[in-house]
Amino acid sequence: MAKNNLTTVTEFILIGFTDYPNLEIPLFLMFLTFYLVTIIGNIGMVILIQVDTQLHTPMYFFLSHLSLLDASYISVITPQVLVTLATGQTVISYGQCAAQFFFFTICAGAECFLLAVMAYDRYVAISNPLLYTVAMSPRLCWSLVVGAYACAISGAILRTTCTFTLSFCNDNQINFFFCDLPPLLKLSCSDTTNVEIIIVIFSFLFLANAFVILISYVLIVRAILRMKSSGGRAKTFSTCASHLTAVSLIFGTLVFMYIRGGSQKSLEEEKVVSVFYTMVIPMLNPLIYSLRNKDVKAAFGRTIGRFQVSQSM
Repeated sequence: MAKNNLTTVTEFILIGFTDYPNLEIPLFLMFLTFYLVTIIGNIGMVILIQVDTQLHTPMYFFLSHLSLLDASYISVITPQVLVTLATGQTVISYGQCAAQFFFFTICAGAECFLLAVMAYDRYVAISNPLLYTVAMSPRLCWSLVVGAYACAISGAILRTTCTFTLSFCNDNQINFFFCDLPPLLKLSCSDTTNVEIIIVIFSFLFLANAFVILISYVLIVRAILRMKSSGGRAKTFSTCASHLTAVSLIFGTLVFMYIRGGSQKSLEEEKVVSVFYTMVIPMLNPLIYSLRNKDVKAAFGRTIGRFQVSQSM
């Protein structure tokens, strides 16, 4: 399609993995493994938190929503990638591309907001443990979660509307494996100034979430250092280790995406990093929170024990 004939694009072609035909089967098997482990791990975490009453605390309430987001996050991207690798079908309709972009943006935005909420929750728990359950009341917890979803949905509506009201009249080949903003902007033949302004605004929101997390952990470290017992300090910090690991992974990956160069090599790096934050991190989160958390491991043991007893009766 020539750039000057303004032919409306009705579909896109995802060519992110077409350069590696010999790797289609290995990539399919790897991504399928990622997907199954992620769904089983995250949905299992949600179910475990629901059935074990000892996990009915604000911390695990937020963790259940993080697990739900991770399962949704990978489900927006991976099934379409698996179909592409299995069938060679690289065409995605305009509407499907917009829907994928919309739901991906919701999940990514909500996860960033929720990680900031979880950092604040850890600060409240450590700084004032006696009044923790009072300060983090069910009403406040639900308000924070609903606020995170509302901000993410509002942002997704704005970003999707601005992006898909652009004119796509040049090439409809997206050199990526899903409908993300940077490759879409490269295809547009209209003025992208408004969208770039939106990107800047959301970059500040991203930094605001990172700032909340940073301040929360500065206050947490200060509270820990004031404790007299070294054993108490170690035990208290261990309760934050899982969340801090998850935050480091997702925000570190996103920061790397922002500071990358514009060369062809950086485009290939971008694909690898995108696989990491869309597929690998959602898979790792339940493992991080279960392997490094005694409460979760104990709850899992109790649940298995109750199941074995019920089966033997």
